[in-house]
Amino acid sequence: MPLLTTTAINYLGTWNARTIWETERIFQIAAEMRRYSLEVLGISETHWMQSGQQRLASGKLLLYSGHEEENAPHTQAVALRLSKQARNALIGWESHGPRIIEASFKTKKEGISMNIIQCYANTNDYNEDVKD
Repeated sequence: MPLLTTTAINYLGTWNARTIWETERIFQIAAEMRRYSLEVLGISETHWMQSGQQRLASGKLLLYSGHEEENAPHTQAVALRLSKQARNALIGWESHGPRIIEASFKTKKEGISMNIIQCYANTNDYNEDVKD
């Protein structure tokens, strides 16, 4: 089933998690997706390393993009958590470093796809040199 239809509303959300190191935070994210009936949730500041995807036991899909360097700090990083419907509509995704992730989805309309880009912008806690 495609992600976008003309007869249904699909909800997208974004969240600056400030870290998802604790298991409880993962459960909190899952609960918020259910609560708001989100198909796609963009997550900033996960602090995860590397880039990849992980299919969860619930059938949802987690796409993530972080620092690739071996000794890089656990900072920044973004992710997209997809519902089963969004996972089935996923055409592809690409990591653009620790601050940007992009995913493309099929729609009901032939030849039209939807692109979602999740970006991370440093907060005021960072110094000015890092923000640029």
